[in-house]
Amino acid sequence: MRTTVLAATLAATALVPATAALSSGAAPAAHHGATGQERARSAPHAAPAGLAPCGAGQLCLWAKPDFAGARQVHELSTVDIESCVPLPAGGSAQALANRTGRPVTTYQSAECAETGEFETYPGGGTWMPRSPYTVRAFKIWEN
Repeated sequence: MRTTVLAATLAATALVPATAALSSGAAPAAHHGATGQERARSAPHAAPAGLAPCGAGQLCLWAKPDFAGARQVHELSTVDIESCVPLPAGGSAQALANRTGRPVTTYQSAECAETGEFETYPGGGTWMPRSPYTVRAFKIWEN
């Protein structure tokens, strides 16, 4: 079953405990009825409180859930648009942030095969602390 980006964003917001924001020295985000997506749009140059940083123009992938483990950073200058980019041999990701400004599709398959799980995330600022599957490849799309 595929998740929608809105549902994933809301789930991501619910998974990040307020104590994570406090332990990083940041003030917890005020919710005031806004969705996670609305909060992300209100601060497009920074990660929402309690989420891992990822620079503008970057796709950041973490080896473990909740933005833990080794981090890989990809930028448009080093990636062919609309081409399958497999992660290094034996590498995978379980959390991601898309700040490329373009849609990014992540794939369970290292060949970007659509027979496994895949999901597309908007590029304006999407943080996924827990991918619904192990990411082994991605594509960055034209807008």
